[in-house]
Amino acid sequence: MTPVTDAKVTYGIGGSVVGAVVAMIIGFNWGGWTTSTTTEKMSQEAVMTSRASICVAQFMTGPNHTKKIKEFKGAESYKKSELIEQGGWDRMPGEEKAAWGVASACVTGVEAALTKTGA
Repeated sequence: MTPVTDAKVTYGIGGSVVGAVVAMIIGFNWGGWTTSTTTEKMSQEAVMTSRASICVAQFMTGPNHTKKIKEFKGAESYKKSELIEQGGWDRMPGEEKAAWGVASACVTGVEAALTKTGA
């Protein structure tokens, strides 16, 4: 190869590598690209949020909900998850067993709902 061709190839390969690195930096920082691990975590958080929302709705609209709200407010903070589990509000419709963590997320949601409504 001639020195001119050698320089063109070297700069061409270098430019391609630098361009790929810049594209990845822009894509991951500002373009919304994610890794599979991040996507899996986001998906699990979304599922937990929806399960907690369903749990809160079941608790707030269930039979004798005013009695249960008073019982919930009077319970110690560490007993509130047990109260949710005993009532079965943490189980999704059609499921026999609740997913791990739904009861504690539901407690947070019920407390937020009660604070918002002033109940």
